[in-house]
Amino acid sequence: MQAFKKPFFLIGIVMLIMGAGVLLFMYNPSVSSIFPPCPFHKLTGLYCPGCGSLRALHQLLHGNVLAALDLNFMMVLSLPFVGYGLLAQGLRYFFDIKIPIVFLPAGLIWIIFGLIVAYGIARNIPVSPLTYLAP
Repeated sequence: MQAFKKPFFLIGIVMLIMGAGVLLFMYNPSVSSIFPPCPFHKLTGLYCPGCGSLRALHQLLHGNVLAALDLNFMMVLSLPFVGYGLLAQGLRYFFDIKIPIVFLPAGLIWIIFGLIVAYGIARNIPVSPLTYLAP
């Protein structure tokens, strides 16, 4: 029974990702109301570390790498790492193909967390050149 469910689960995930990608390609989040606004920005007026990510993904889907980097460079730089991690886990789970999985030591995870928090704070400081971090 378990082997029967995995292909349908995989097909569902792929269809969900493709559907979200098509929506994001077709509708620009900066002008379309189909995507909700950032709740943190809506409540506080401040930019969170993820603000601009949907708009950056929209620009990436259209091939505008520089525009995507301008909107949220941390998200764009993290995409290859997150993508590889998801691919490695997906191949292991669905096809039992084992490619190297990178495990980070706890100290490095805390450093990355600190960088994300610092990025979130720095993009709200109205001093040049930090103003370039705002989406």
